[in-house]
Amino acid sequence: MGKLKLEVRLTAGAEHDLSGIYRRRMVQRGAEGNDGAEALLNRLVKGIEGLAAYPERGPVPPELEALGIRAYRQLSLPPYRVIYLPDDAIITVLIVADSRRDFRTLLEERVLRGG
Repeated sequence: MGKLKLEVRLTAGAEHDLSGIYRRRMVQRGAEGNDGAEALLNRLVKGIEGLAAYPERGPVPPELEALGIRAYRQLSLPPYRVIYLPDDAIITVLIVADSRRDFRTLLEERVLRGG
């Protein structure tokens, strides 16, 4: 018997992240082509949707692990990191951001403060 897939939900912050990533790529490279905005968005969405089948596949973000917080996971889709919270029925995606950003601040804003 196959494993049931969980539901994946994006917070408003994660949706805003994806929208911003798409807009920046549109300005840089346009919509079409292997490195265009559409291809990038499709790659990110496919990776995020894949969490439904394998929610525990990502490691704990080191910034949170250092604080003893182990409930959250991360998915690496270079150069982006996806921070999510797996639950029994739902996977909540909180952050989708360039891994070169200050993740400590992002995590404080969206995970620790609930923003």
